[in-house]
Amino acid sequence: MKPAAALLALAACAVPAFGAERAIEKETVLAATLDQAWEAWTTRDGIRAFFAPDANVDARPGGPFEIYIDPGAAPGLKGADDMRFLAVQPKKMISFTWNAPPHLPEARAQRTVVVVRFVPVDEKQTRITLHHTAWGDGGEWDKAYAYFDRAWGGVLGNLKKRFGTGQPQDWRPWLEQLRKMREAQAPK
Repeated sequence: MKPAAALLALAACAVPAFGAERAIEKETVLAATLDQAWEAWTTRDGIRAFFAPDANVDARPGGPFEIYIDPGAAPGLKGADDMRFLAVQPKKMISFTWNAPPHLPEARAQRTVVVVRFVPVDEKQTRITLHHTAWGDGGEWDKAYAYFDRAWGGVLGNLKKRFGTGQPQDWRPWLEQLRKMREAQAPK
């Protein structure tokens, strides 16, 4: 081996090997056109049809991507409060910041990143892939990761159901459950 090649080989051994970034990967195929799938993720009415009872959505870089799982909660505790679109490629990809649920305050104080891609399968079907990354390690980060590994499956399941049945999600039972929980927790 020539001295230069030997030095290069030795230097390569000295560089630490990094594992793949921890990420949540989910995918589904919808009985929806590309336009319908795009509207579901990028409009308030679209979000309310499958994701949450309310939202503030403006699909532009820097625009709000606020998903209100509990619209009646105090500001900052409604769900994905103060999240923002990072990038928007019309009918191809959106990315946005995301936070942990309120019961994990240390992780919630920071942000992760979600990328959703839209690929037409044919004229009446669209493949949605979701990639959630930028996780910390240990403690509440591990709990948040486990939470969203389950939760994103539910979100995509609701999206698929929304287009499979042709009906938007009925949030009334959920909102009633939240109202009763608030009443039970109110000082008497």
